Amino acid sequence: MSTLSFLFYCFMITFTPGPTNIVILTTTQNYGTKKALHYTYGSTVAFFLILLLSAIFNTILVNIMPNIIFTMKIIGTIYMLYLAYQILNASKSHNDTNYGNFTSGFVMQFLNPKVVLFCLTVLPSFVLKADSTFNDVFLNVTIITIIGFLAFASWLLFGTVLKRFIDQHLKVFNVVMSMALVMATLLIWL
Repeated sequence: MSTLSFLFYCFMITFTPGPTNIVILTTTQNYGTKKALHYTYGSTVAFFLILLLSAIFNTILVNIMPNIIFTMKIIGTIYMLYLAYQILNASKSHNDTNYGNFTSGFVMQFLNPKVVLFCLTVLPSFVLKADSTFNDVFLNVTIITIIGFLAFASWLLFGTVLKRFIDQHLKVFNVVMSMALVMATLLIWL
């Protein structure tokens, strides 16, 4: 495994805009840093679990992957379009307690095709080998999770730092973030 290639791949995939990052940014803006942090924690725990499950069941998943990916695409598309709608209609006066919490962040990861496909590709491409030990795999899963958390935290920080600016342009911000999520959803099918 080329460590540099592995790290570059992990950073590029986790830091680029995707459904989770967009929702974290929007949650920070519309519901505050505290709610976004709860969402981030849920996303991180789920990310870790998906990586572990992918490592454990990689052989099984390879055999049934086309069915899993297609089903995941359908469910993920519906959920992501719902999130885009929620973002589009979010306002500062709206305080939805079901949005931006640990559970919604956790569930989002399992429905996020970008995350699942990343987990299915990063492990067999860079981590899993015939001589891989459990400790090797667990260490790499932990490293990937930390990188993912740093990516989520950077989007949370971005939302916090630019809060005043975004507040002044909230409707435009919500439209742009909603459209970015719709674009991410469409890219799943290409």
